[in-house]
Amino acid sequence: MTVTQQRVAVRPEEIRRHNLSMLLRHIHRHGEATRAELTAAMGLNRSTIGALVADLVALGLVTEYVPSGGERAGRPSHVVAPRADGPYVLAVEVAVERISIAVVSLGGAVQARRVTAIEGHDRRPQAVVRRIVDDAAWLAQQLPHSAWPVGVGVSIPGTVRRRDGFVEHAPNLNWRAVPFAALLAATLPAQLDVQVGNDADLGAVAEHQRGAAVGYDHLVYLNGSVGVGGGIISEGAQLHGVGGYAGEIGHMTINPDGPACHCGSTGCIETYIGEHALLRAAGVTDRHGPAAIAAIFADADAGDARAVAAVHTVAVWLGRSLANVVNCLNPQAIVVGGSLAEVVRLDRSSVEAELDRRAMAAARSGVQVLLPGLDQDSALIGASELAFQTLLTSPDSPVVSLAAN
Repeated sequence: MTVTQQRVAVRPEEIRRHNLSMLLRHIHRHGEATRAELTAAMGLNRSTIGALVADLVALGLVTEYVPSGGERAGRPSHVVAPRADGPYVLAVEVAVERISIAVVSLGGAVQARRVTAIEGHDRRPQAVVRRIVDDAAWLAQQLPHSAWPVGVGVSIPGTVRRRDGFVEHAPNLNWRAVPFAALLAATLPAQLDVQVGNDADLGAVAEHQRGAAVGYDHLVYLNGSVGVGGGIISEGAQLHGVGGYAGEIGHMTINPDGPACHCGSTGCIETYIGEHALLRAAGVTDRHGPAAIAAIFADADAGDARAVAAVHTVAVWLGRSLANVVNCLNPQAIVVGGSLAEVVRLDRSSVEAELDRRAMAAARSGVQVLLPGLDQDSALIGASELAFQTLLTSPDSPVVSLAAN
């Protein structure tokens, strides 16, 4: 055997760990399945699947049962399912107006959640950390004793350095240069891994894996609320850019003579399709926040002329913005989330007409504009997927075993 061959040789234990991870990922993403179905999906033999399932059961990660009833003759195949009362992650979405914290179990099921409105000093990083820690403790009390945490994922509306969860800039929270992952990790139990990501990036992951864009390997998730951001999936993998900052669609210039943007530029897409643009178009100057936005949409749905015109204005600019996205990235689908989803629902024809008018014909013909399959939970579920990565990569790691005990 040559030196090169020795270097690439794979030990049986490494193969087992790889297969264990692959099997757990499949169960996590696709839900319960029979051993026979897992054998076919994994391309492994029955005895190997049986051994791997036994390992996952022993680790407390999955459960196995024999279905009762049915009309088929012979011994039924065992069903393997994610364990709902076992490992979980804390998924956190920090938004401008609220903090949402959820307990998410393997398989992506939300077991419990808490939502807290925030304003003013509540948005400061240390205040957000305290809120997360307090709510995590409260949520833990609602869970069965057998449940155990394996990680924390946090969605932030800003530019996030993915390798260490450093928030470069979250303008709508008034954060700049905040080592948020480190702040939170220092306050939580030591064994918990903390991961932080951009809200639109995480929304793209969630919609690709569990939402409206399942089966699409080229997609853009556009998240619109007070700010506007984008998450990009290309050839099935997330596009981060060299520093992890790719996808700031809201800060592409659409009109250099347009309104000033908090990023320091003028005429950014965000200034034309963000919630402040909708409020401005509707002539609302004395209110802001989710209730004010919901009221405009309700009025538009009821036919109020001024609200209808405001939604139409944003819809036109949204269509122009999507045309730029289509021309640049050539996706199969664009999932429009946040408050912009309601703009599409109320005035899809204007969005699509502007998209038809301004996008290159070849790129436009292959793209669909979709509403989120996860409703308002896209970023939250994406945060949970981020938090599960350590467990899914190394199901039998010492860190996972320590948390279980």
